[in-house]
Amino acid sequence: MGPDASSGPPSSPSRRIPRPSSDLNDYRPVALTSVVMKCFEKLVRDFITSSLPAYMDPLQFAYRHNRSTDDAIAHLLHTTLTHLDEGRGNYVKMLFVDNSSAFNTIIPSLLTTKLGDLGLHTSLCDWISNFLTDRPQSVRVGNCASSTLTLSTGAPQGCVLSPLLYSLYTYDCTATSSSNIIVKFADDTVVVGLISDNDERAYLEEIKHLENWCQENNLLLNISKTKELIVDCSKKQERHY
Repeated sequence: MGPDASSGPPSSPSRRIPRPSSDLNDYRPVALTSVVMKCFEKLVRDFITSSLPAYMDPLQFAYRHNRSTDDAIAHLLHTTLTHLDEGRGNYVKMLFVDNSSAFNTIIPSLLTTKLGDLGLHTSLCDWISNFLTDRPQSVRVGNCASSTLTLSTGAPQGCVLSPLLYSLYTYDCTATSSSNIIVKFADDTVVVGLISDNDERAYLEEIKHLENWCQENNLLLNISKTKELIVDCSKKQERHY
C-alpha cells in the first residue's frame, strides 16, 4: 500500500546554520561606497588602464587589454610543457604565493611613487593618495558596531579601483633570472622555476628575492596557504629535489 496521502512529502534534511566565528580575522571588511562613487571609480579605472605604458610587466594578466585568467593559465602551461619537452631531465617547480590581507597592506606613498614612475599625471596620483588616506571605517557584525577608526593604509576591499591599484603596486615584482618567471593576476601570484640538470639555485634565489621584495613593500607572505607544485615527467624512480 502506498504512503498515506495525509502524511505529506517527506521532510527535507535539516540545514545546519553556521555559528558566528569568534576569530576577528575571519571577518573581511568590505567598503560600501555610493553608486555615484562606484561609477566615478570605473571612469578613473578605465582612464588609468588606457594610460598604462606598453613596457609594464607583460606577465601581469589582470586589467590588461585582451587578457584574462585563461591567458595566464595558457601561458603557464605552455612555458611548463615547452621546458619539459626539451628533455635533459628537466622539471618545473611552481610556488603559488598567498599574501595575508594583501589589499589592506598597501602603503599609499609607495603606490603613488610607482604610479608616477609609470607615467601617470601628478594630479591623478595625488587624487589616489587622497582617496586612500584618512578613510573613516567601522565594523558592523549583526547589531553590533565598533567605534570609527581613521585608516591611511591599504585599498578598501569592495571598491572598484582596489584590484587595479594592487596590480600596479606589484608591477615591479618580476623575475630576476631568465630561468624563472612570475605570473600574476592581480593578487594571485605564481613563481615558476624552469630547472635543468637538477640545479635549483636560481629558483631558490628567486624565492628569497620575492621575500625581500614583500618586506620592502609591506606585504606579508601567508606561509600556511603558500603551496609548491613540482611537475616532473622523468621516468627515474628517485630524484632529490
